[in-house]
Amino acid sequence: MAAEIFVKKQTIDLRKKHIGPSCKIFFSHDPVKIVRAKGQYMYDEKGQRYLDCINNVAHVGHCHPDVVKAGAQQMELLNTNSRFLHDNLVLYAQRLQATLPDKLSVCYFVNSGSEANDLALRLAWQYTGHKDIITLENAYHGHVSSLIDISPYKFQHLSDDERNQTVHVAPSPDVYRGKYRADHPDPASAYADEVKDMIHGVHEKGGKVTARHSGVCGQIPVHKNVSSGLFIFQDMRLQEETNQKEHNNPCDTGGIHIAAFIAESLQSCGGQVIPPTGYFQQVAQHVRKAGGIFIADEVQVGFGRIGTHFWAFQLQGEDFVPDIVTMGKPIGNGHPMSCVVTTKEVAEAFMSSGMEYFNTFGGNPVSCAIGTAVLDVIAKEDLQGNALRVGGYLARLLEQQKEKHPLVGDIRGRGLFAGVELVKDRLTLTPATAEAQEVIYRLKEQYILLSADGPHRNVLKFKPPMCFTEEDADLVVGKIDQILTELEEALGLKLQNALSLENGSSKRKLPAEENGHVYLGALSHDRGSSRGLPQQAKRLRT
Repeated sequence: MAAEIFVKKQTIDLRKKHIGPSCKIFFSHDPVKIVRAKGQYMYDEKGQRYLDCINNVAHVGHCHPDVVKAGAQQMELLNTNSRFLHDNLVLYAQRLQATLPDKLSVCYFVNSGSEANDLALRLAWQYTGHKDIITLENAYHGHVSSLIDISPYKFQHLSDDERNQTVHVAPSPDVYRGKYRADHPDPASAYADEVKDMIHGVHEKGGKVTARHSGVCGQIPVHKNVSSGLFIFQDMRLQEETNQKEHNNPCDTGGIHIAAFIAESLQSCGGQVIPPTGYFQQVAQHVRKAGGIFIADEVQVGFGRIGTHFWAFQLQGEDFVPDIVTMGKPIGNGHPMSCVVTTKEVAEAFMSSGMEYFNTFGGNPVSCAIGTAVLDVIAKEDLQGNALRVGGYLARLLEQQKEKHPLVGDIRGRGLFAGVELVKDRLTLTPATAEAQEVIYRLKEQYILLSADGPHRNVLKFKPPMCFTEEDADLVVGKIDQILTELEEALGLKLQNALSLENGSSKRKLPAEENGHVYLGALSHDRGSSRGLPQQAKRLRT
């Protein structure tokens, strides 16, 4: 197949005609048309190479030959659903489980991060018999209806009446901009106490929910009627009162009903947030005491990206093990696959509903061959080690920019997951939203693809393919240095007096949003203003 079938304008016109208008595209005023990719580079229809700093889907590098070969060879032999016995499924499950704590031993293979998180909710609801979910500010867990309900990143503009009343939003454990910051003596406990208080708040609303298994209060299945396929339930409240006294049953919290706490192990869309160590342990304790379970969403940050560990939840310490881990994006290096891994107890409770779980494509032989190849490449090319080394080098370069540029408020991240938060004022932390978007567009003009996110769209996000090099880091940080220098000169900012922009640029109206991001059509003041941006920073709006 030819790399380009239509000229760029035809592609744009056909997209507008046939693709839903809510399906946005990067750089919509001048989109990049990508026709091929290799490693950490993408190429447009003219052969121009772009350095990809954001594509964490292409985890081991775009179109890695080992991954392509594994998929193609298996496609030549067989691809079918997982109801047929096949070695690839169990071999891959075995390989994947070996990277996780022993407790996490049961896999459900699905096709996307959204499917994985949706299934995780079903597991939690079935296991606990409860419905209430606690999520974090600015969290994003997927695009299906159940996940929009638990993704403040998506539903934050809805009114209270439009939101799911069984979903409760805890403060993001952001020690830079959040409620408890780095100068707090114990931010982990402070943020965890917010969750504990929220659980008690849920309890005060009342309304008990009947549990479906013997691990929580209510009714439990005693046996299954073979002919009808239905479970016979017996009221076990008296027995559970004894359990509370003798075994410290979760019900001793007074009947608080939480199904699960779900969190990205490191928040991505929320602004590259790194939770303080010990936060997850304490949250898990509060949630489990309330009869709930802990779901760790590793869709963005798993598979060695953080460098020091294979999974980002492991940053919290060896004593923390989630009840469910979800994964996606990097698992198949661009191939649509994902997985939910949980404990035997949760899996058995899910089975006790009597409803079979079936996924047509989840765990098919081709997907499992590709997933296995990804694990092989990570090990063979020491990509986790590369993430640690290059990520550390990138962090040092970015810290130098913080020392040099008043617009840089914070540098944070682990391995090849990094964020640069831009602020207009380091004291008030006024978000430099427009400036961040200008950086993104100017980098695109320099053939570097980066994105900005967070609740204020002012955090530059680094999530490149794991084959990213020190030379790549030098290139992108050098360009950021140049762009920030020009922006600060235009804005009259200097490091020693960067206290506030109350007069001047901070009062001007920000441009309209594009693709959910503020688009800098032009940052400048009136044309005659000596404080306006350089002329090349101005853009035509579409």
